[in-house]
Amino acid sequence: MQETHVVTCFLENGHKILLLRRSRQVGSYEQKWAGISGYIEEGQTPTEQAWQEIGEEAALAPSDLVLLQEGEPLPVVDEKLDRTWVVHPFRFALADPDKVKIDWEHSECKWVDPLAIKDHDCVPGLFAAWLRVE
Repeated sequence: MQETHVVTCFLENGHKILLLRRSRQVGSYEQKWAGISGYIEEGQTPTEQAWQEIGEEAALAPSDLVLLQEGEPLPVVDEKLDRTWVVHPFRFALADPDKVKIDWEHSECKWVDPLAIKDHDCVPGLFAAWLRVE
């Protein structure tokens, strides 16, 4: 089984977190709800990759956010894809939610109570990743 390291970033404003619906143009988990996420590229640390994905997928700069928590990596097995995702979770505070501008990787986004993750059709392991940074 292939092991792939990825970041998942939860953006928080008040007591809500941002969920994003993956578009039909992405390579996996189309139309599933997720945080801001991406593969950790060679030569990048998980933290560097987290900041890069936030810039690309939400058009936010480091000055817009405060890193609150970096969680322990979480292995998530997907038998159908024959892959183990090693998820590096992050939690950031965002002062101005109106600054979020999603790119082509997502078709919509919304702010929800963290417990509402369980009520959405999400990428595998999303709630467990949240628990590592709550």
